[in-house]
This record gives sequence, structure tokens and C-alpha cells, in this order.
Amino acid sequence: MNTDIFCFGPPDLPRENLPKGALHPMRIMKGVVSGVRDYGNRMGIPTANGAIYFDERYIGNPLVFCGTVGIIPREMVEKKAHPGQAIVIVGGRTGRDGIHGATFSSVELHEESESVSSGAVQIGNPIEEKKVRDFMLRARDAGLYTCTTDCGAGGFSSAVGEMGEKTGVVVDLEKAPLKYKGLSYDEIWISEAQERMIFSADEENLPQLEALAREEDVEMTAIGRFTDDQRLRLNYNGVEVACLEMDFLHNGVPRIEREAVWAEPKTSEPEIPVKDNYGDDLKQILGAWNVCSKEWVIRQYDHEVQGTSVIKPLVGKANDGPGDAAVIAPVFGSQKGLVLSVGLNPKYSALDPYAMAASAIDEALRNVIAVGGSLQECAVLDNYCWGNCDKPDRLGGLVRASKACYDIGMAYGVPFISGKDSLNNEFATGDGTTIAIPPTLLISAMAVMDDISLALSMDAKAAGNLVYLIGKTYDELGASHYYELYKELGKNVPIVRPVDGLQTFNALSGATSKRLVRSLHDLSEGGLAVAAAEMAFAGGLGMELALEKAICGGELSTPAILFSESQSRFLAEVTPEKAKDFEALLTDKGVAFGQIGTVTDAPRIVIQDSSGKAVIDEDIYGLKEAWQKPLAW
Repeated sequence: MNTDIFCFGPPDLPRENLPKGALHPMRIMKGVVSGVRDYGNRMGIPTANGAIYFDERYIGNPLVFCGTVGIIPREMVEKKAHPGQAIVIVGGRTGRDGIHGATFSSVELHEESESVSSGAVQIGNPIEEKKVRDFMLRARDAGLYTCTTDCGAGGFSSAVGEMGEKTGVVVDLEKAPLKYKGLSYDEIWISEAQERMIFSADEENLPQLEALAREEDVEMTAIGRFTDDQRLRLNYNGVEVACLEMDFLHNGVPRIEREAVWAEPKTSEPEIPVKDNYGDDLKQILGAWNVCSKEWVIRQYDHEVQGTSVIKPLVGKANDGPGDAAVIAPVFGSQKGLVLSVGLNPKYSALDPYAMAASAIDEALRNVIAVGGSLQECAVLDNYCWGNCDKPDRLGGLVRASKACYDIGMAYGVPFISGKDSLNNEFATGDGTTIAIPPTLLISAMAVMDDISLALSMDAKAAGNLVYLIGKTYDELGASHYYELYKELGKNVPIVRPVDGLQTFNALSGATSKRLVRSLHDLSEGGLAVAAAEMAFAGGLGMELALEKAICGGELSTPAILFSESQSRFLAEVTPEKAKDFEALLTDKGVAFGQIGTVTDAPRIVIQDSSGKAVIDEDIYGLKEAWQKPLAW
């Protein structure tokens, strides 16, 4: 399956606020969405999970994270190239598109980047990629190669250089198939043209590989061989144009020491007047760019191809509620499933990159738990996008975020199995100012689900069921959507308390495995009020909730209980018949919880404060309209 996460400037950005040389966020968004749609769908891979985040600081450097998860046979996990084997390329031809693509993605952009660096962008061909994939899988299963990698950043230079690190290579660059004449040998070596795979194969297997390539209608060419002299040798028309020791190539760059500085921002908690009713605040938060429905994007993707989806991107009575994570059943006939979720909250980095990174991990894991998964077979990936790390404050934030990954990952017992980074995401405007993206860490979580029949969706299921708030709520409105309504930042950023969080996660995964829960939804952007509204309108039902029954870490104001974004919290729907067992399980695990209300037939969200007065009393269809309207294009 595929996943995609985007970070754009606001789609409603006034054009006069657009820096010279930057495309409008709406144009970028539509182009990116169509590209992901066309490539993934044409390859027959479901795009079943993702997220979108908006912030004006992404105007000059929009971020596009695309990922794929697959299954590999256990006996194929080790790969190695051997001296004497051929270096074989299969797939697309080499062109000038993508030259210095990796370099381009790591330099400061400016108003002339569109014209000066346009050649750095690769031109994709999903049909060619599909043919390459089919060829590679058939060749793999036939045992016709021993090692493979893709031509990504750096093209042949990184792909061949990495595969031959322990051996050595000789490459005849003129043998590489070209899209057109005129490329120099260095352009051939570093081009990042798409749909090209490199693999190592014994000479005696080349005839079989060539026959298989003809059957799959892909181009295959041997461009060199692996050696045993630990040197990289490049030839072009009989002339040696490069000769480097592999050790120097891989280890020759000295480690750089830079200064990293982080200082806690001097902010304070704002004084916002108390209201009698917070219904309008709830509607505004539901309609915020980072909370509102992303259905316009999701509906353009095929998440049903291959017929593996269990929990879909949109769930509920009308299939338009916000699913917490994707669950697929990748092997037909097996009850085992795969959960894929994401966590992303750049907003918190304004107060502390440590809190931002910790919350991203917590959110990704919360989403795994929310669909019925567990942490028993769970792993995460980190994707960093940052500003210019030559600047001490940028690097200081990166260090804090990385420390959070270590601390929270160790506390939750989940390994980081992969990741990537893109640094120097800054845009130099014509007036001499620089727009740096907010420090951004995307966390993706994957987990094995032993029985897909245990998978849960977040929509409320039936009137009369009980609603529980799981986890403590704290006075943590810093960088919240509630404060953003009043153009305030605050100070008390939500922090992850992993000891409590781990107890909560394990208890809830135990409850879902025993089928004690009807629906489960994590609390994230907008806190309790938003999560309750989403569960209600996704299920076409109402809720009556009492804030006095929420377990809080101290004395909290009404807006704090409604909109605090404290971590490791959930709303759970439980039938009255299962309530006693559910409560006993949570109590036994030491988890804080409160039975705060019930699901109702009346299509309204009614939330009462500690005095019994309704501080929110809204029709669920009005709330749903506020949530769907911003991106109802």
C-alpha cells in the first residue's frame, strides 16, 4: 500500500502575500495530489493512508512525503553483490531530468529556482515502473540476482557505489541506454531519472534475465561488473574518467562539528475571556485547515485496488468520517492485518521541538491503538524536514527532536527501522528575508494485527452506549487550535508522559482484543470537543457529555478540558453490558479514566460544565458541515 503526507501553505493565501518565484499553495496542492493519484493508481497500489498539514511557512518549501509498504519473503531479506557478477540496469532510460535533484532538495530556494533548477525534477512514468516491478519480482522468485537497489538520489553514483562498497566496480558509462544523445559521462553517472533499478547477477543468468525482460517489455543492459579491488572505476568510450578507493568514497568526508543552541521561548499563557458557550469555537476549530475533512483528496485515490482494505481512510455511517489509521489484509486467506498510521504536529515546535517530536510518536502510536492494534509488533519511521542546520538555533531544535525520538521510542519499546531527512528547507525572498519551514518531524507507525476481525473504526455505533475519556487531561493549551482562534501561542505545550501512555496503550489494546470496545478515537488536534464531534457525526448519532467526570491533572478551566491537546488520550464507546469488564481492566492496569457520557439518538452534541450548564449544544450536521466545507472543492 501507499501513504502520502503533504505540508502546504494555506490554500486561501492572498496572492499579495506570495513571495516572488513561489507558486500559489492551491496550485501546488492540486498538482501534487494529481501526481500521487496518477502514479499510485496506475501501478495498482492502494493509497490508503495519509495526512495534510497547512502553514504559511511552507509557502516556499512545500513538503511531500510518499511511502510504500510491502512484504518480503523471509529468505530474501539479505542481499549481497559478489565479485565477477554483472552490474545490470533495468527500466527507464537515463536523461538530464533529475540531475542534481538531491542537491536541489538540500539547498536554499529563491525566486529564480523555478527556472534555474527546473532540470532537477525527474519525469516519472508509472507504466514503466509497473513493468519494472513485475520483472524484478519474477526475477527475484527465480533466483536470478543476489542484490538490488533503486537509482534514487545521485542515480548510478549512489546505487552502484553503495552496492559495490565491499567489492569494487568497473562501469562502462557509454553502455547506459539514454533518452537522447548529448549527455556527458558525468551527467550519465549522476542523473536521477526515474524507474531505474540496479541489480547484481551472475553472467550465466544474463540470458534468462534478457528473455524475461523481453516478456515484460522492459529494457535491460549490463553496464559493468563487480570486482575485488575495492575501487570505483568509471570508463567512457575506452577512457578511464574516474578511479577512487571505495573506502575514501564512503568514509573520506571528515565529520563536521557544528554549534547547536536551543533556548526556551519566552512566552506566557494568554488571558482569554470566559464564555457561556463554546459552540462557535468548536465549529471554527473543526473548519481549521489542519482539522477539516480531507475528503477532496482522499476521493481521488483508489484505496480499494487489490481488495485488501479493512479500515479505510473514511469511515462511518456515510463513509465520510475521519479514520484514525489504515488497516489492510495483505495476504488473501490470512486473518493477519497490517496497521499503518502517521503522527505529525509541527505546530508544537514553536514552543519546543522535543515536545513536537514526542507528540508525533505518541500520535502515530495512538492511531495504531485506536483501530484495534497493539505495540507488540510495531515499528516506526522518522522523516525529518528542517531549516538550515548551519544555523545554531535550527540545529539545536534538531538535536532536541532527535533526543525525543530516543527517549520516547525507548520508553514505548518501538524500534525506529528507517527514515530520511531533508535539511535546509528555507526560501530566500527578494527583499532579503528568509522563510524557514517549521521544524517538521513525520512519524509513521506500522503494526501487525493478528486478527483483522478486531479492527475498530472511530464512528459512534449505537444510542445508549457509554462514552469514556481515557487518560488524564492537563492544562496544556500551548500551540493549540483553541489558542490559534485568538492568535495566541501560549506556553504550556502538551508533553508526553510515556509511563502513563504505555499503560494506557497496553490496557486499550487488551480491551479491544477482548472485544470490550465498540469504537475508539484518539484525541489530537482540538482535543475532547473535536474528537467527540467527529465520532458523533461520523456515526450519525449524538452525545451527551459531562466535563466534571473527566480525570484532570489539576484544576482546569472549561476551555482547557474542552480543547486541551494533552497526549495519550482516547474516547471509547462501550456497551452497558461490557462496561463493568472494561472498567475493571483499566483499573487493574492503573489507567485514568472517566465515564463522561452516553451516545444518544438525538443528533446533537451536548457538553455540560461542572455546574451542569451546557457549554456546547450543537446539531451534529452543522458541525459536520463546518468540518467538510473548507475543502469541499
